[in-house]
This record gives sequence, C-alpha cells and structure tokens, in this order.
Amino acid sequence: MNFRNGKELLSYCEEKNCSISEAMIKREVEDIERPLEETMEKMHTAWDIMKKSVERSLTEDVRSMGGLIGGESKKINQLREDGKNICGSVISKAIAYAVGVLEVNASMGLIVAAPTAGSSGVMPGTMLAMQQEHGFSDEEIVKALFNASAIGYLVTRNATTAGAEGGCQAEVGSASAMAASAVVELMGGTPKQCLDAASFAIINLLGLVCDPVGGLVEFPCQLRNAQGATTALTSAEMSLSGITCPAPIDETIDIMYSVGKAIPSELRETSLGGMATSKGACSRCNMCH
Repeated sequence: MNFRNGKELLSYCEEKNCSISEAMIKREVEDIERPLEETMEKMHTAWDIMKKSVERSLTEDVRSMGGLIGGESKKINQLREDGKNICGSVISKAIAYAVGVLEVNASMGLIVAAPTAGSSGVMPGTMLAMQQEHGFSDEEIVKALFNASAIGYLVTRNATTAGAEGGCQAEVGSASAMAASAVVELMGGTPKQCLDAASFAIINLLGLVCDPVGGLVEFPCQLRNAQGATTALTSAEMSLSGITCPAPIDETIDIMYSVGKAIPSELRETSLGGMATSKGACSRCNMCH
C-alpha cells in the first residue's frame, strides 16, 4: 500500500476496483497505523479550517503584513454577485475563494498548507466552489481531499513542493494537480482520469517561477493561486471529457522536477528576479522600505 509512484497507485486502484481516495485512506490506516476514525477526523478538521479561511476573507477586513494584498476576495465575489463576472459561477467562486485564503495567510491567519502556504488557496477555493455549485456534502469533499493528498504525496516523494527548490510550479502547480484530481473523483471520474487531470494541471503551469516581492507570500502569489484553481477546473473538465494525457503522471512529475532544477536561482524564492524586482510593487511593500 505504500505506493511509490503513480503507476503503482493506479495498478492498486484497478486491481482492487477502488478510488484513489479509498487507496489513500487505506494507506493512512494500515501503513501509517492510524485508526480510521482519527484519520477521518483529521481531514474533517483540515476541511473546516479551509472553509473558515475563505469565510474570514469574505466577512472581515483582512490586510496582509506587507500591505500588498487585502480585500481582493470581496471585490471578486461582489462582481459575481452583481452578475458582471466573465467566468462561470464555479470558476468565479474558485478565484475569489483562492485569493481570499492568501489574504488570510498573509495576515497571519490560520490556513491549511495544501501542499504549501504559498499555494494554500487552490484547494479550498476549488473544493468550496465545487461544493456550493454541485451540492457535495462535507463527507464527500473530505473523501476527495484524500484523493488530493495522494497526488501531493506522489509529488513530494518523487520531486518537490518547495518554491525555493522547484519554483512556483512546484507549489501552485502541485496544488492545482491535487485539486484537479480531486474534482475528477468528485464528478465520478476514474483513477486514470484523475491522474491525467493532475498531469494536465502540472503541464499547464510548467516552468512557473517563484518571485515573491519582499520575500512575502503576497504578490504575485495571490494571483497565481487564482490561476491554479482555474487550471485545476479546466484540467478536470478536459480529463472528464475523455481526453487522455500522452505523458503519465510519473513522467510529468519527473519533468517538473527537472525544469525546477533548471530555473535560475533568482527565480526560486530569492526575490532577486522576476516580479520581485518590480519598482512599483516594491514601493508599495511595507517590508521593502
């Protein structure tokens, strides 16, 4: 059950005729030796924190420590409520919720690193939008989070989720892959379709650099969480339609890792290149003065 890669995970799911979430739950219970009740309770707690972080961004005046972000979630949500949004409701909600979690994180609020603080908006943004638009129960969402955690496990075991090592593709890219796979399972897709969706998400964000202004998880991190949520939904839809990925998830993860190593150090969380050098952004950053 301690699957080392996507091939082993898919083989297990097909042999046992089970979902990725069921395989991951079984791994947590049997290999980690954690009781089922405790395992489920921990994930329910994580989901509760995710929902509350979104709610706080929509109901409170949240301002980041660096002063670069705060209030964006409310603005995007208001645009949707006014019927002036361009994207469909599920995408508009996912965008608003994803950027909101980054506001809470940057103001030292409680969030779930999924898989990192810098990408913490993608999973809750996508999952809460799916719940509200499609009526999924908390139990169904929690189960889908185990699916997402399996994808995150594959990335951390075979590559990295650290922006300092692999760029933002390793953070937001991984989060987007996790969310894409979870959405596919929620919508009744097969384990193979889940892994294809995860591959699509990583491919779409391949090469994304990590260049936070002032070394803060604010700008452009917030924008990229919105993009990660959007990419997750489009990747899931492509896979559910029957489009298959020529590159298996293991190859995609390996390539992401090699691309991450090739990204210059200036573009891997050092704030020495990219948007981190924007004079306009730096002038508005409390930590840059």
